[in-house]
Parts: sequence; structure tokens; C-alpha cells
Amino acid sequence: MARRALILLEGHRSIGLLYVKAARSMDLHPITLSVDPIRHDYLAAEGVEAIRVNTDDLDALIRECSQLRASHNIAGITGFSGADDSVYAAVSKLCRQFNLPGPNPTSVERCTDKSIQRQLLGKAGVPIPAYRVATDATDIRGSAAEIGLPVILKPALGSGSSGVRLCRNFDEVAEQTTYLLGGKHIWQ
Repeated sequence: MARRALILLEGHRSIGLLYVKAARSMDLHPITLSVDPIRHDYLAAEGVEAIRVNTDDLDALIRECSQLRASHNIAGITGFSGADDSVYAAVSKLCRQFNLPGPNPTSVERCTDKSIQRQLLGKAGVPIPAYRVATDATDIRGSAAEIGLPVILKPALGSGSSGVRLCRNFDEVAEQTTYLLGGKHIWQ
């Protein structure tokens, strides 16, 4: 009989080990698919099977999961977001591909793409705050002036409020602009 496995996309510094322990407590064999398994210390420490794969490449993930399915009964697929929420879309697509329970991929993509969210909310009559997409310091300052202070300045990509700041005056806008565009805010 094939071993029951839980596939984990990427790892997570603070909660990855909890997922591994929970999987094992349910008699599941955790397997992590990661672009760089070495960066997740607990994988080696806990003897977790880890496979190096480009987790941004859905076809590569499908190939790996197909190979794993030959020797394992895949009970589920889940993952951890990094700098962005794209892992959730990949998980939902993999669940659909392998006929596993999981969210609808279209719904996940709508929830994780801020631009699509704004469009859908606007069409549904839900009020949304004014926003602008800016690519440089001049755009940012001009957008802040057009919208009016205070403004929230945040990166276009990312999750968990990383790099988000409420700016009450133009000095704070300038500081946050330098932080985001000057290489201090690091994301993948």
C-alpha cells in the first residue's frame, strides 16, 4: 500500500515545523517542494523529504507531484506564502489537477491580485479607497498629492503588510519612497 503524503510547497521559518509535526501526528508523510530546501533548517533537522523544484513553474510542480503519486497516496497539498501569495494559486491548481480538495483556482487568483480585487469590488458596488500605481519617486509624490494626505504607501507585490506605511505628511512619503525603491525593502 502506498504511503499517504502531505505535499508542502515551500517552507516557513516559524510555522513550517508545526505543519510537519501535525502531518506526522495524522500518520502522513510530509514532503516539501522548494526552490531552495536548504534555507528551511527544520527540513534537514527533522529528516523531512525535500525536493528541489522551481515552485513558480506549475508544469514542474505537476511533474514532481505526478512522480510522487507513483509511490505515494497524496492526501493533500498545501503551502506557505513568501513575499507574495502566488503559492496559494499554485496549490489550488495542483489540488484541481490531482482531484484533491482545495479552493477554486480562479477565486484564489481573484483574492490575491489586488488589481483584480479592486475591479471586482468596484463592479459589485463596494466602495474602495482611491489608489494609484507608481513606479518612481516622482509618480509616488504626484499620486500622494493627487489623492491627498494621509496616504498608505505600499509595494505592489507582497503580503502580510510587509513594506506598508501610513504617511501623514510628505516627509514620511519621501522616507517610505526611499525605503521601498532604495533597496531597503527586500522581497523575492
